[in-house]
Amino acid sequence: MSAVVRASSESPGPAGATLREIGERIAALTAGHRQTRWVDGMGVFSSSTPTRPLGTISHPAVSLVAQGAKRSILADRTFEYRAGDYLVVALDLPLTSQVVSASPEEPFQAFSMPLDAAVIAQLLIETRHSPVPDGMPLAVSPAAPEVLDPVLRLLRLLDSPADRHVLEDSVRREIHWRLLTGPQGGLVRQIGMADGRIALVARAIGWIKAHFDLPMRVQDLADEVHVSVATLNRHFRAATTLSPLQYQKRLRLQHARARLLSGAGSAASVAREVGYDSASQFSREYGRLFGEPPGRDVDRLRSSPVSVDDAMPAPRPAR
Repeated sequence: MSAVVRASSESPGPAGATLREIGERIAALTAGHRQTRWVDGMGVFSSSTPTRPLGTISHPAVSLVAQGAKRSILADRTFEYRAGDYLVVALDLPLTSQVVSASPEEPFQAFSMPLDAAVIAQLLIETRHSPVPDGMPLAVSPAAPEVLDPVLRLLRLLDSPADRHVLEDSVRREIHWRLLTGPQGGLVRQIGMADGRIALVARAIGWIKAHFDLPMRVQDLADEVHVSVATLNRHFRAATTLSPLQYQKRLRLQHARARLLSGAGSAASVAREVGYDSASQFSREYGRLFGEPPGRDVDRLRSSPVSVDDAMPAPRPAR
């Protein structure tokens, strides 16, 4: 049976005005944009209609909903978050997500920001921290005023380039700190720690991302992260719900989708670019993951509101 995870309570009343202004600024930034707009490393997205479920590889980030509601599914667990809630993701995870509440009168509005492991690690060095729980690498919580306030200030800085140059880094650091000291602090800590399960899986994922288009032996990957194959498989599946080979396949298909959306080539040529020897196998596996063959899937994405982080992977690491 699928488990549904929701934020435990509504956002505090006094935060309502802050949340409204965040939504207004998102609306202004996304006007005329059907996909996520990235502004100085911040993602803003708005949709006046619900969206269809879309498979994606997420990235370590915090996502705050200012209006409407969204649903993300990892294996048999469903995470629901709505206005005033935030989602923290600690790993590159295979999620299926969709906007479930949106209308022209009250469009879905969301803000996202990548989480920086180096910033978190520095904060951990400077402060005492409690042991890290061994749980799911994503969670939802209501956003306290202490989280909403720096998010709003970060958006306001876009109106003042001179202030942004001086203050932006400190505001981003404050957001990391508020998450680190909030209800999902244990999860955020895992992003910045050099040891532990999340760090091990993150190293393995980094290697797969750098070599996703090449044949992979799990033994080579285990050697790369200095653990046994059994340990790698156990931790990798616990964190991502996939084996390393399944994850590589998912990543190949996500990159193929991004290439096709950008018009970079035909399905056959893109299949070769991401490591497939057989175009028919590529088409079968693409349809199995995304629900439709490459051509129809890309046509659908181009005609629908799509959060770009739900459709495309992050830039490929340098080898």
